[in-house]
Amino acid sequence: MSYPETLDGWLDLLESRGGASIRLGLERVAAVRQALNASSDALIITVGGTNGKGSTCAMLEAVLIAAGYRVGCYTSPHLLRYNERVRVDGRELDDAALVAAFFAVEQARGDAPLTYFEQGTLAAWHAFCRQPLDVIILEVGLGGRLDAVNVFDADCAIVTSVAMDHMDYLGGTREEIAFEKAGIFRPGRPAICSDPLAPQSLVAHAREIGADLKLVGEDFGFSGDRTQWVWWHRNGTRRGGLAYPALRGANQLLNAAAVLMALECVRDRLPVSMQAVREGMLLVELPGRFQVLPGRPSVVLDVAHNPQAAGVLAENLSNMGYFPETWAVLGMLADKEVEEVFRLIAGRVDHWFLAGLPGPRGLSAPALAERLRSAGMTGDVQCFDGPTEAFAAAQKSAGEGDRIVAFGSFLTVAEVLRAVRSARR
Repeated sequence: MSYPETLDGWLDLLESRGGASIRLGLERVAAVRQALNASSDALIITVGGTNGKGSTCAMLEAVLIAAGYRVGCYTSPHLLRYNERVRVDGRELDDAALVAAFFAVEQARGDAPLTYFEQGTLAAWHAFCRQPLDVIILEVGLGGRLDAVNVFDADCAIVTSVAMDHMDYLGGTREEIAFEKAGIFRPGRPAICSDPLAPQSLVAHAREIGADLKLVGEDFGFSGDRTQWVWWHRNGTRRGGLAYPALRGANQLLNAAAVLMALECVRDRLPVSMQAVREGMLLVELPGRFQVLPGRPSVVLDVAHNPQAAGVLAENLSNMGYFPETWAVLGMLADKEVEEVFRLIAGRVDHWFLAGLPGPRGLSAPALAERLRSAGMTGDVQCFDGPTEAFAAAQKSAGEGDRIVAFGSFLTVAEVLRAVRSARR
């Protein structure tokens, strides 16, 4: 059989095999990993949770790079290019390296069926193993216990938050979902949870397996004023005079506190100075997480697609100051809690520009409008074929002092970001 020679060719091949499918379970991935025969001495930090995973990974990556370590970072999904998912020292892996990694996994898998995400996870691992890395950061795709990333044993694991999302796969209650996410914890190793209301199932599982559990508010935490913040550890350690992370939003201090707890836990292997912490937090970047673009009207991009994230977005919008009108560009997938997302953020929006999304899970704009009307949406509502058209219309309608908020699915934010970058060329 001939194999693709380009990255786009590989991604098309994986999609044609049922790339959108989800098959939870570690047996197939573990078998292919063993056949891949790729290993690394790097310390592994795994990050799971409903929201905040990407921000936490980005902060860890930025601080560790600032400290002089060689860092591999695997995240998902991507916004504009698949290469965003696999980075070494903050730089995206090039197409040639990814093509070589996909080919290696293909040779190792034999007849084992792998999903798009599983093959991508193993390809990232293979690519990392060909580099002399000090630390590898892995972001969980879905859940934790049965996610492909969990085939790698974490030296330190972080669960950022637990909320209702992916219930078809993870369970219908917060306690059930928390148990799945706690599956990334390992006996005798640091297990950090930065959810202020850690579910009992997560705590019980960590203690049952003998993980070294660290809970925000009990074992570590933070305080701050308008200009700086302080991190504290129950052992008496304090880190003060910290500038706020470059990632915007009040929730980012929870993520930053978990990052400092993780660094404290692994300091014997990866000591990090406070100068590196300050530098990394100031330089960290992550598109699509309450990203405020320069210019007028103000444009906010946020991949808030579940109720917890929508609540955080609503709070962050309220802290931005006064805007005469707010224009929302929204596109959502059908399996999300669309009505609850709307209820949480409706009070911050004056005009709704609804965008249809492609694929079997994407909601058309009229279908999205119908679901939002059932949740009580009234007033100015317009429907568009896609995010590009909805965003262009919002730009024409918004006044110079207004605000445009493009949010919902990664697909929505990616298309708007692509349109913004294209217009600037």
